[in-house]
Amino acid sequence: MPKTALITGITGQDGSYLAELLLSKGYRVVGLVRRTSTINFERIGHIQHDINLVSGDMLDQTSLMRVLEDYQPEEVYNLAAQSFVQTSWAQPVFTGEVTALGVTRLLDAIRAVNSSIRFYQASSSEMFGKVREVPQRETTPFYPRSPYGVAKVYGHWITVNYRESYDLHATSGILFNHESPRRGLEFVTRKVTDAVARIKLGLTDDLPLGNLDSRRDWGFAGDYVKAMWLMLQQDEPDDYVISTGATYSVQELVEAAFNYVDLDWTAYVRQDPRFMRPAEVDLLVGDASKAKKMLNWEPEVTFDELIHMMVDADIERHQKRLKLEEQA
Repeated sequence: MPKTALITGITGQDGSYLAELLLSKGYRVVGLVRRTSTINFERIGHIQHDINLVSGDMLDQTSLMRVLEDYQPEEVYNLAAQSFVQTSWAQPVFTGEVTALGVTRLLDAIRAVNSSIRFYQASSSEMFGKVREVPQRETTPFYPRSPYGVAKVYGHWITVNYRESYDLHATSGILFNHESPRRGLEFVTRKVTDAVARIKLGLTDDLPLGNLDSRRDWGFAGDYVKAMWLMLQQDEPDDYVISTGATYSVQELVEAAFNYVDLDWTAYVRQDPRFMRPAEVDLLVGDASKAKKMLNWEPEVTFDELIHMMVDADIERHQKRLKLEEQA
């Protein structure tokens, strides 16, 4: 019998890459999706017939228990969240309900239905916020700077709490920024690569951005989901920082993307106060030495390779769209 894994947030960037990885390892993959008129299956369209999509909601514990009872997964990966930092300022209560309390509902459902299920919680480098040390590791104190970061801290500690209180195999991966061509357009990396593609194709000549000095540790999402899987194969649950250990500013990201298509970024980029956060996180860079030692995990895709991959994908996407419009 193949193993069964339940993925919440399967329609997101990480969910799609994780589903691909688990399918390649012979898993039966079950994806939890909300009943909503705006659901987007674009990222999993190519594997939709290979996975089981089931209705459930992180706001409704009864639906979570039903899915666990019906499908009996050995592993649960909780990737569901209101995951955009900027939105968390506009929707702080909803962010808390999904990103924080949603974790508790799922953990409690596991405890009630089958406490042998292995659980992965998607924690975030945004929990470090106003960083207390550089680089950040598993023992670095948290100081979140957004409702999203605060909610992720709750989700992280409730996972530790259920692990210690109920002896669950519950693990948190503290993932630093990880990107891909499947990243949402609202995230700065994809906002930049999509704009570069449109500028190169003559579709626009303007890229408004917020803080160009913010520094992040950016990796490739496809590499990071391998770390998630490795965590749940360990004998003992634990917490792991997953990162590249290298840090780049938003301006360096912009330069890499524009240079790749032989354009001068200063001719197109302007700072716009609308994209400044009320409380900024200035420097995030992780120390993944524990993951390297315990999981034998290391990132494979470099920063430049990642940006080039994203720019190429956005150029190809816009070229296809233009071609279809010409034919219409």
